[in-house]
Amino acid sequence: MSKGFYIMQKFFAKAAFLPDGWADDVVISVDDHGFISAVEKNAKANDAQLLDGAVIPAMPNLHSHAFQRAFAGRSEFATATQDSFWTWRKLMYEFLTDLDADKLESIATELYTEMRQAGFSQVGEFHYIHHRPDGTPYEDPAELSHAMIRAAKTAGIGITLLPVLYAYSGFGAQPPEDGQKRFLHDAQSYLALIRQLHAQYKDTPLVKIGAAFHSLRAVSPEMMLDTLTGLNDIDPAMPIHIHIAEQMKEVEDCINWSGKRPVAWLLGNAPVNQNWCLVHATHMDADETKALAQSGAVAGLCPITEANLGDGLFNLEDYIKAGGTWGIGSDSHIMINMPEELRLLEYGQRLTHRRRAIARTDDQPHVGNYLYTAALNGGAQALGVKTGRLETGYRADFLTLDITDAAAQDYILDQLIFVGNIAIKACYIGGKN
Repeated sequence: MSKGFYIMQKFFAKAAFLPDGWADDVVISVDDHGFISAVEKNAKANDAQLLDGAVIPAMPNLHSHAFQRAFAGRSEFATATQDSFWTWRKLMYEFLTDLDADKLESIATELYTEMRQAGFSQVGEFHYIHHRPDGTPYEDPAELSHAMIRAAKTAGIGITLLPVLYAYSGFGAQPPEDGQKRFLHDAQSYLALIRQLHAQYKDTPLVKIGAAFHSLRAVSPEMMLDTLTGLNDIDPAMPIHIHIAEQMKEVEDCINWSGKRPVAWLLGNAPVNQNWCLVHATHMDADETKALAQSGAVAGLCPITEANLGDGLFNLEDYIKAGGTWGIGSDSHIMINMPEELRLLEYGQRLTHRRRAIARTDDQPHVGNYLYTAALNGGAQALGVKTGRLETGYRADFLTLDITDAAAQDYILDQLIFVGNIAIKACYIGGKN
């Protein structure tokens, strides 16, 4: 990473949320790469830039389909006797038929700007539109990937680009549908795309290249394993994401195909570890829940989108008890609201269990503190970036909140998530606002 992109600077916060809790009079020093070089408690401001309001880490957004933001609000009408994810998907396919690079970049730029204003620091772009509307590759196979990275740069947000391998329409290597022709690769062309992007952007500030399988139904077992071997040669620590067990139909189809549920099949047939993010994982049985937690992988939860599509509710309580790691994403972007993702996650659990304060631990009884910290840690892990902590060695990604009452510190994150009366005033990424 070249110097000069950032300048060395210091910030002073009257109150800041550090890894060990709230602290007063905090000076955060940022180096010329945009990373925190020192954190001092009970310090004097001196020549540091004064931050207006309480300071907390900015939030990673681990799952995004940027183009779907332009589709938000256009599917809230009945198209069948029983509308579902699958009827919504048909409308979505129709929407993207004439989406070119310029339109995609424009949509993504506006979205990423909105994300940053909402408190997100890094976006995991699950990017599966690769080709022209007729399905033929662009002269540069990475043209639409470049568009997403340019959009993030314009918005000033970090991006973990996750180009998606998509080859089939269903389990057992069923031929792709016409609406999927813009998504398709074989393992060889897909790995060539990843190599190109990794070589071009590996030293670019705020950019990380990962990889993704669309779902178990969209790749064959042989294709997945061959691709994983190639990805390991490119970067053994590369983030790897996959949609899984979002819909009961997918679970039933997977059982009919393999005799196993999706998460159980994946954990038994792929080297799932801390580099992986299983997006949604909504429909797991007790054994899958425990096994996913023990794998070290991240469960990528998208509560607003999952509610909008009628997916179901993640088994959060048992997953927390099993020591599982999770983060949040805004997915289809029906709403860009970071606190609401966390609020809806907890409220869904309360409605299911008919109890309060579900998302917490014995060590962290404040639900707001637990939700926020867990989502920070899981999101950063899933996106392969050092963010989410106001600590030396981490990228200087933080928010200022419209609250200055020191007596209320223990309740700030509870209020941010559950009351909605605390505004996000500014978002700093790499120390830049």
